[in-house]
Amino acid sequence: MSVAVGLCVASNYYAQPLLDTIAHDLHLSSASASLVVTAAQVGYVLGLVLVLPLGDLLERRRLVCALTLTTAFSLALTASAPNTALLLAGTTLTGLLSVTAQILVPFAADLALPEQRGRTVGTVMSGLVLGMLLARTASGALASFGGWRTVYWVAASVMLVLTATLHRVLPQYRGGAGLRYGQLLRSTGRLLIEEPVLRTRSAIGMLAFACFSVLWTSLAFLLSGPGYRWSDSEIGLLGLAGAAGAIAAQAAGRLADRGRTTLTTVTSALLLLGSWLALVLGAHLLAALIIGIVVLDLAHQGVHITNQSLIYALRPDARGRITSAYMTCYFIGGAVGSALAGAAHAYAGWNGVCTVGAALALLLCLVWAASTRAAGRALNLPTTP
Repeated sequence: MSVAVGLCVASNYYAQPLLDTIAHDLHLSSASASLVVTAAQVGYVLGLVLVLPLGDLLERRRLVCALTLTTAFSLALTASAPNTALLLAGTTLTGLLSVTAQILVPFAADLALPEQRGRTVGTVMSGLVLGMLLARTASGALASFGGWRTVYWVAASVMLVLTATLHRVLPQYRGGAGLRYGQLLRSTGRLLIEEPVLRTRSAIGMLAFACFSVLWTSLAFLLSGPGYRWSDSEIGLLGLAGAAGAIAAQAAGRLADRGRTTLTTVTSALLLLGSWLALVLGAHLLAALIIGIVVLDLAHQGVHITNQSLIYALRPDARGRITSAYMTCYFIGGAVGSALAGAAHAYAGWNGVCTVGAALALLLCLVWAASTRAAGRALNLPTTP
C-alpha cells in the first residue's frame, strides 16, 4: 500500500522539475508554467471533495483499481498534449483521479490495530512522501533521455501495471457509512463544523502544505536560472534531499502512538519557520539550500502525520469523509502556495518566494498558538505564552 500511495501521488509532481522545459516547449512564461502545478492541485481538491468520500460507501478495492486505471489514461492525455489547454486538462484530470492515495491511507488505518495506527499511517505516508519527492528525480532523469513527454508515457504504463497488482493483492473492504452520495457529501462538510480538532488541524495542514508548495513550485526556476544553470536531471536529483521527510513520517507516527502530538507540532512549526532562513541564503549557497529543503520537508511531514493521527481517532466510521475534509483544506493550501510562488518569483525573484514562504510559516505558528489558547480557555486551564 505504501508503494501504491507513492506511485499514485507522484502523478501530481512529475512536472515540477520540468516547468522550465515545458515553458520553452509550449512558449509559456514562468508564471503560466507554474499553473501546471496549480491545475494538478485544483484537480486533486475536486477529487478530494467528490471522489474521496466514496471510500466510506463503495467496495474499496474496486474503487481503487478503477481510479488507477483511469489515471493511466489521463497521464497519456498529458503526454500527448499539443497545447497548453490540453496540458492543463490532462494534469487537472490526473489530479482529480489520483486521490487514490488518500483512499489507501484511511484504508490502512482501518486495517491496523488501534495501538499501531500511528505507525501504520506513518509507514504508508512514508511512501507518499517518497512519491512526492522522488517523482522529481525520476522525471528529471527520464526527461534528460527522451524529453518531458516521455515522463508521462512511462508514468501511464506504470499505472496500468499498478492497477493489475492492486486488484490481485488488496483485500475486499466495504465502507459502512449507510448514506446516499448526496448525504455523504453534506456530512463531510458538517464534520468541519462539528469537530474543532479537525478544523484546527485542517488549517495547520493547509498552511504547512502551502509552504511546501511555495518551495517546490519555484525551485526549478531558481536552479535553472543564472545562479545555478542546472539541467532537468540535475534539478530532479535535488528531490533526494527532500526524501528526508520519509524519516519524519515514521518518527511522527511513533510519537503520535505515544501521545506526544503537542511536541511534534510545536517542534515542526518552529522548524518550518526557521527553514526559510536557510532557503533565502540558498540563492547563492548550495549547502544552505539543501539544509533548508531537508528541514522544511522534515517539518512539513511532522505536522502532516501528527494531524492525521489525531483526526483518524475522531470518528472511526467516517475516516473517508474526515480525510476528504482535511485533505481538501490541505490541497487548497497547496494550490494557493503554488500560485503565490509563481507570482512572487515573477515579481521579486527568489527573495520574494522566501518572503511568502516565511509569512505562511509564521501564520501557521500563530494559528497553533491561538488554538492552544482557545482550548485552554475552554477547559478553564492556564495557558503558556
